[in-house]
Amino acid sequence: MMRACLSRTTTGLLLGLPLGLLLALSLPSPAEAQRAATGPPDWPCVQRLVPELAWGAIWTGPSLDEVEEAWYDDEEVGRVVRYAMARETRSDDAMQRVREFVDSLAADDPAEREERLTLLFSGLFELTQRERSRTIERIRGASRAQVARLEKVAEMVDELEALRSEEQVDPLEEEELSKALFWEQRTFQTRQQALPALCEQPYLLEERLGQMVRIIDAGM
Repeated sequence: MMRACLSRTTTGLLLGLPLGLLLALSLPSPAEAQRAATGPPDWPCVQRLVPELAWGAIWTGPSLDEVEEAWYDDEEVGRVVRYAMARETRSDDAMQRVREFVDSLAADDPAEREERLTLLFSGLFELTQRERSRTIERIRGASRAQVARLEKVAEMVDELEALRSEEQVDPLEEEELSKALFWEQRTFQTRQQALPALCEQPYLLEERLGQMVRIIDAGM
């Protein structure tokens, strides 16, 4: 997908370089190619892009329409939500904190318990949605940066080839350009290798929310 903007000639030159293998990383697999045909051009992940979650798909409790943002007003719920969703909180600790809060409501009136657990889910869902949206934007930004970087590499390759075609080549100029090209390729490779892990983040957030929802469901 990232190489669609490059000419066939330039692509051939890129693959002829010693670090051509790293540029081959930008060639889409069959699964990626199928996804790219229907997904946005700056989405580099094999996973299907789901821009926003729908609470109705994961929550079987009362509607959130009437409690939107009301979780802010419940201080204890707010503390649980913020702790569970903090980046520095380990997943196990987040689950334990949610479980402790759910258990603390076991003796409450069923209607009140349901109301507060609904608020808890509302807060967890909202912060998950917010963090997930930020992560998706980071992924798409990284993808656009990779496209631009690959185009820059292509331009540098063309420049190097033009330099080498001259009758008298300045060895120092050739060496400097070759080094710059090497490091640009190296940067591309490093960022490309980091993309799969970044692509997992929205789905890990989704999975974490699902685990907390199951704990809440058990206490309803």
